[in-house]
Amino acid sequence: MSSVEREPKILSRREIEALITQGHHVFILDGVVIKADGWLKYHPGGPKAIEHMVGRDATDEVKALHSPDAQRRMQPYRIGRIDGRWENFLPPIQGGKFRHQEEKELPETSIEVSDFEQNTSSRNGSEAASPIFDAPEYDSSLRWRRVQGQGASSDATSISSIDLDEDGPKMSHLDMRTREELRLDESKYPPLDPDVQDQIVRKYRLLNEKIKAENLYQCRYWCYGIDALRCALLFLTSQYILRRAWEYTGWHATGLYALSAVFLGLMWYQLVFSAHDAGHMGITHDFQIDTAIGIVISDFIGGLSMGWWKMSHNVHHIVTNSPEHDPDIQHLPFFAVSHRFLESLTSTYYEKVLTHDFVSKFTLQFQHYLYYPILLFGRFNLYRLSWIYLLAGQGPKKGPAWWHRWFELIGHAFFWTWFGYGLLYKSLPTATDRIIFLLVSHMATAQVHVQITLSHFAMSTSDLGVHESFPQKMLRTTMDVDCPEWLDFIHGGLQFQVIHHLYPRIPRHNLRQAQKLVQEFCEDVNIPYALYGFVDGNKQVIGRLEEVARQAAIFAACQKTIAASTDFGLGH
Repeated sequence: MSSVEREPKILSRREIEALITQGHHVFILDGVVIKADGWLKYHPGGPKAIEHMVGRDATDEVKALHSPDAQRRMQPYRIGRIDGRWENFLPPIQGGKFRHQEEKELPETSIEVSDFEQNTSSRNGSEAASPIFDAPEYDSSLRWRRVQGQGASSDATSISSIDLDEDGPKMSHLDMRTREELRLDESKYPPLDPDVQDQIVRKYRLLNEKIKAENLYQCRYWCYGIDALRCALLFLTSQYILRRAWEYTGWHATGLYALSAVFLGLMWYQLVFSAHDAGHMGITHDFQIDTAIGIVISDFIGGLSMGWWKMSHNVHHIVTNSPEHDPDIQHLPFFAVSHRFLESLTSTYYEKVLTHDFVSKFTLQFQHYLYYPILLFGRFNLYRLSWIYLLAGQGPKKGPAWWHRWFELIGHAFFWTWFGYGLLYKSLPTATDRIIFLLVSHMATAQVHVQITLSHFAMSTSDLGVHESFPQKMLRTTMDVDCPEWLDFIHGGLQFQVIHHLYPRIPRHNLRQAQKLVQEFCEDVNIPYALYGFVDGNKQVIGRLEEVARQAAIFAACQKTIAASTDFGLGH
């Protein structure tokens, strides 16, 4: 055997497309073609994170979410390399259609569909694929095109949901809203021209080198020592008040129990920040050590599954704010942050249709009023999702994460022993006190749910297609919250979600230092940097929810009008 490593074979676009057609999970990493079939089911971040990268140059996504060691572990799965710049396919999970290698190239065609550019899969989850918008101008002659050489995989679409008649197309109210949002985004952000997006990516990668040079990936462990002391103080305060309550009876005692619950909830709230860092390997940067830290914090102390969170959160980081794909904005029947939820769509994450049924039709009209009350109960939903993940065995059963599920199950048994039995049952005298303690302690964590949704609910949910670069998409779909440095411990780093989405493995205590560098990058590449104060950010979110509630009312009125029409809108 030659001691010289053989140069990887150059794979053509058609060969890679044929592999995807055969069901292989192929993506590009630094010009190398990776076939991930062998470790898809062992991936600690879940298979869907990989599925969303099929057919794409995943270099920036992989490097943002994986340590250098994890990236090296991918190299044995390379099957070739590409020559030149890669144009992304639309992944099959997102509706992309692919040809077999023996099929002929599709001739260039165009379908006139009006002054309307949109992703049909966004409007209807059962539709096939997203179009590629080939014209930056907006006039009556705009077209969707099937581009020669790319095939249906990246841009095939359907016009079945658009009514065509002799006078031209008819657009529904929701179609028009989609068009307006796409126009707004394309007017605010750099064009999707390959040269422009490549320049953004080049400068994004140079920024990463600056961040490394300033040692912002290096963890300041003493900061976590302060965090640990803060959490210990909150827990001890909770226990002290609890024991003082035993000296009283009646509502005096109940009030002290509730106060004790507040401090326990604040401890959980503070612990979330460190668990979040551990889940992104932002503490020791070692996958197994940080995962163990995260499980101890999340499962043993908090009763929530770290494995479920990583599987969901990794997808969120890749397809941020996509109504069809991002589980972090899929909250029907309680919330809809985009009008696209009003026609029902298929969630690729939950693998079911998110139906705009009679319940959501009722709740969505009040969602801007229900936002804070519903978030008070957010932790109970996290229990539900955690139990489904662990009991159904949704995590990897083999590979480096094989032991995580069993460690988590032990953690949950431990949590419900100390909290459920030891604290709720044994330490509180009455059923009323137990219920109050349970509710108050969990409601005290609501700020973290506000913080998480605050960074995304008011931002763009448009799909600009497969040509948008990773950094531009993160900046378009995420906002930061401005606050004085002395309040950083309250927000726990979650106020720097823009920086976090660009560079998820930076420890949160270094995010403020990185903010200036990211702001300079945004100015350089002419991408808006969304930064709001906490109050203004909340106003933005409430405003978005109220806007979608109005769209829901208009849509319902349109449906009633059509239903009442004798010709169902088909007449002239």
